Amino acid sequence: MTAPLRSFACLSLLLLALPVAQAQSRGAEDPEAAGLGQRLVAIDADPSRNALASLERLQARQALQELATARSRARPAALEVARWRVETAEVAVETELARREIERLERERADLLLEASRREAARARQEAERLRIEAQIQAEEAARLREAAEAEALARQEAETVLQGVSSREAARLRAARERAAELKRQEEELLRSLESSGDTP
Repeated sequence: MTAPLRSFACLSLLLLALPVAQAQSRGAEDPEAAGLGQRLVAIDADPSRNALASLERLQARQALQELATARSRARPAALEVARWRVETAEVAVETELARREIERLERERADLLLEASRREAARARQEAERLRIEAQIQAEEAARLREAAEAEALARQEAETVLQGVSSREAARLRAARERAAELKRQEEELLRSLESSGDTP
């Protein structure tokens, strides 16, 4: 901070503290007024609170200034107003602090929810990728089994065709053998008849 800015800040603080100092200067006459001034000074001296509720704190300073310059007859009313203004400033400051804390917690909660959502999305993507790989493996296995079944069916069909061919040849041979046996038997019978005919001739 530059020297002019520091000087301006110091001057501003002095001007803001003037009503409080005036009220405290009459503390011997009115300890309650001094106590009110000390409560307002405590707010101004707290870095976490001295930028909050500016309007309410200004009104409290003005009430303390009016109390410091009030005539004896008007002092009870001015004291009541000053007490109310200081309490209002304190409540406003605490309310603002609470509001800021709530906002901070809400931002933190939003960040946590966002992070949780990101992690959930990452887990969902990983699960989807795992399921995709499993489905691909299952599809490949099903294709392999289908090809194996088709190959087995083709081999069985070829074997059946071969067996049918062998059976047909065996059946033809059997028929030929039976026909040959029948032909030999017929020839034998003819020969026997021929022999018998020859024996009967004188």
